[in-house]
Amino acid sequence: MTHLGNDWDELLKEETAKPYMSQLREFLREEYHTHTIYPPMEEIFTALRLTPFHEVKAVILGQDPYHQPRQAMGMSFSVREGVTVPPSLRNIYQEIESSTGAPSILAQRQTGDLTPWAEQGVLLLNTVLTVRRGQPGSHRGKGWEEFTDFIISLLNQRQEPIVFLLWGADAKRKQSQITNPAHTILTAPHPSPYSADRGFFGCGHFAAANAAIQSAGGVPIQW
Repeated sequence: MTHLGNDWDELLKEETAKPYMSQLREFLREEYHTHTIYPPMEEIFTALRLTPFHEVKAVILGQDPYHQPRQAMGMSFSVREGVTVPPSLRNIYQEIESSTGAPSILAQRQTGDLTPWAEQGVLLLNTVLTVRRGQPGSHRGKGWEEFTDFIISLLNQRQEPIVFLLWGADAKRKQSQITNPAHTILTAPHPSPYSADRGFFGCGHFAAANAAIQSAGGVPIQW
């Protein structure tokens, strides 16, 4: 694993030395050599690099990265500056405005780059961190899930409150791993156009997350 330059380095040192991570690294070396893989190798851990462990206020859990060119950038739901905002993220922006009464600053800028959220303490974590071009789910079951489950376990152990936003069946399956009563868990259907009308719209998660952060003495997120 590359050097992250923050407190994740020490927290993940023993985990990244385990045999399954060595196998994952070998798999990725071959995959990046023989296929088009997203995100670029140097961006796999962007979410951890931008949001140190001690600064995490909220976690938005995704599945695997976007699988088309120029989209994935190492953070769940986020796309590069200048890339068309994907449908799920457009729905997220719509719910932000509905939930908080104000449009997302990022929506106003017409950008899908969620770096400003990450820099405010929103860990945009996918459960699988890489994918083949045009093949969603292609890197599932290769070790990433074990690694990201370990990250969730570290966050669960932290005593400072965190808000976990779990959208869709895959994310909700992680709910059983979040046992610390200090934390807040918010669940809803996935913001995808296929499911947003079944309860993501109207979930109120962005206002609820900020209320939980403020009640713990934190600065709310500027969504």
